[in-house]
Amino acid sequence: MAALSVLAIAVASSKVGYVYLPGGKLQDWGVVVKVAKSSGDLVGYVQELINTLKPDVVVTEKCDNSSRKGIKSRSLIAAVAGLASHNPVLDVSIPRAQRYLSKYDEAQELAKLYLEIEAYLPANKRRIFDFEPRNMIIFEALSFADDIINRSPTQVAIAMG
Repeated sequence: MAALSVLAIAVASSKVGYVYLPGGKLQDWGVVVKVAKSSGDLVGYVQELINTLKPDVVVTEKCDNSSRKGIKSRSLIAAVAGLASHNPVLDVSIPRAQRYLSKYDEAQELAKLYLEIEAYLPANKRRIFDFEPRNMIIFEALSFADDIINRSPTQVAIAMG
């Protein structure tokens, strides 16, 4: 499974993060805000990523009833998943796994596995009244990609439906 190139897209309120891992190695990542305003803009941006990076797999979040995503984020995720299904890539939607006490703990563990992204870790954990650091969405996307890379081919096939 590590030989595949994976593009993972994560959406949160007013921001989108992506990571690209060809052969299991982190090569490209980013956060965009402007395209998170409409599904048309986001679909255009993700199509450019697909055309440029040529991934084998595009991973998005599967929003079920337990997801805390808002209506707008859900519609943006659905638009990206729909776009992926119309491209010559494997379109995989997986639920957001809760393996750590907080997303900050998860980000620290991912940064140990992918040293290239360590500088994007937030300096401190967010206090309840603070805005979430913009770069946290990158770690959410990296979590999706890492989950797919470490799954067996059978589990990926099940996630594809």
